[in-house]
Amino acid sequence: MFSAVARIFRTPDLRRKIAFTLGIIALFRLGSFIPAPFVDFGNVQACLNANQDTSGLYSLVNLFSGGALLKLSIFALGIMPYITASIIVQLLRVVIPRFETLYKEGQAGQAKLTQYTRYLTIALGVLQSTTLITVARSGALFGTTAVSQCTQLITDDSWYAIMLMVITMTAGTGLIMWMGELVTERGIGNGMSLLIFTSIAAQFPSSLWAIAQSQNVETLIVVIAIGLLIVAAVVFVEQSQRRIPVQYAKRMVGRRTYGGNNTYIPIKVNMAGVVPVIFASSLLYLPALIAQFNQPAAGKAPAPWVTWITNYLTKGDHPLYMLLYFLLIVGFTYFYVAITFNPEEVADNMKKYGGFIPGIRAGRPTAEYLDYVLTRVTLPGAIYLGLIALIPLIAFAAIGASQNFMFGGTSILIIVGVGLETVKQIDSQLQQRHYEGLLR
Repeated sequence: MFSAVARIFRTPDLRRKIAFTLGIIALFRLGSFIPAPFVDFGNVQACLNANQDTSGLYSLVNLFSGGALLKLSIFALGIMPYITASIIVQLLRVVIPRFETLYKEGQAGQAKLTQYTRYLTIALGVLQSTTLITVARSGALFGTTAVSQCTQLITDDSWYAIMLMVITMTAGTGLIMWMGELVTERGIGNGMSLLIFTSIAAQFPSSLWAIAQSQNVETLIVVIAIGLLIVAAVVFVEQSQRRIPVQYAKRMVGRRTYGGNNTYIPIKVNMAGVVPVIFASSLLYLPALIAQFNQPAAGKAPAPWVTWITNYLTKGDHPLYMLLYFLLIVGFTYFYVAITFNPEEVADNMKKYGGFIPGIRAGRPTAEYLDYVLTRVTLPGAIYLGLIALIPLIAFAAIGASQNFMFGGTSILIIVGVGLETVKQIDSQLQQRHYEGLLR
């Protein structure tokens, strides 16, 4: 292992790529600490030190921004607008035939879809930055106004100051998107994924230190041991796949013979990745958001439905919230897999190139068989996603940890997924120059 790592730094091209990636990551983290214009950094720090509760969607966006959201920095929105835009463009392929046509056109069509994603990212950046500044001005960013400084986060409420803040945060989102694309082209791994990985990993020390302060060192050791077991289990499931064998018939084209080889279709246990967890978190936050905007005036009792939402659907320590969260993740997993993997399209492509599954006729029977396998493989994957997503809520109810507990939910799924993919890319780069790679 150490000799393989030494080979990485002895290879000039690979060394340059890793150095470039680390440089971009350093700039990304630096921007997370630079406050936006007209932000009172002292009051922001006072609110952060007061350990205010930031549950719901704010907490999710703050996780993906590496804590920059609640600091109101120039990179406050992080990579979240790009993630949202990518998911929207992917889902629109089902609704808009033009997008599906572009997707099938190959590299030229993919470039056009990427351009649409960039435009949508900027539009979402304007919308989200405006919302963030509005919430910060109202004093509701940290969930409470118990600390007086939390209502005085912005020093200037004039229209030009607000406009400058919106432009700055939106430009920060565009810069992050550009930096991620640079890493993809000139560095190692997928740039956007690595920036998300960096944002989440940057909060590991503070999260563990908070557990040590609120509980004790023994609890921290137990949490780390359980976390390592969870990481091992996630790695095992993320690497698990059902391989469907495929054979290609031999074809004579002129004097040459094509085909005749055997391959397989890999169907992963977790084909949906982290997207269902994000969908479920966002959807469960909507009732809390509606209740927040329907709070009564001072001295009046809230409506019964507002009280019910506040008691059961605001925080994750209630069993009803956990049950709804689990069921939504299972449902969204099947929904997203059905969108991203089309058995009929796969069957048609196999038939076009002379491929078939042994024992299954080509065409519609192949599509039905693929759908049969996909439905059954997705079930354990959906249950696995639901259980992993419940770990932070259980930790929140049991030991008072943050709802973005590092060893569960979106955090561990992204950390493990991006880590595995990056290591595989480094291994493939090594194998291009040496007989031995990083993995054995």
